[in-house]
Amino acid sequence: MLDKQERFKTLLKENGLKVTTQRIEILEALENRPDKHLTAEEIYECVKEKNPDIGLATVYRTIQLLTELNLIDKLNLGDGFVRYEIGRQGSDDKAHHHHHLICLNCGNVLTFQGDLLDTLEHHIQETMGFEVVDHEVKMFGYCKTCRKEAVKAKKSN
Repeated sequence: MLDKQERFKTLLKENGLKVTTQRIEILEALENRPDKHLTAEEIYECVKEKNPDIGLATVYRTIQLLTELNLIDKLNLGDGFVRYEIGRQGSDDKAHHHHHLICLNCGNVLTFQGDLLDTLEHHIQETMGFEVVDHEVKMFGYCKTCRKEAVKAKKSN
């Protein structure tokens, strides 16, 4: 198995891109924080630790390019920020699906691994002739911590 850097170099070359330190570092920043859903500014801060000469504009341009190639995914989680995560094409696990659970109280974003929609996608293809190649699921509710705090608050009233 290729290490992360070699895998990213291969992905960049396969997509007709020049391999640059900045591109590798941005992909690594996202890969190393799979549950963080980073903003462009947060990616910049991560990369800047390793490469202090990088500019924010370079990070934005690189993110845009990597998004267009589906190496990273752009997310809107309802908090007013555009966030990014490593895309399925950039991931080790090509069949990887995960869904986002967003707490309406604290704003915490949890990821749920696994794809329970495979049966539905298969049914859609069989009955409609429509092949689903990707999907995104966001569920809004209350996390375990916020639910416990709400119960405590009710009991104290």
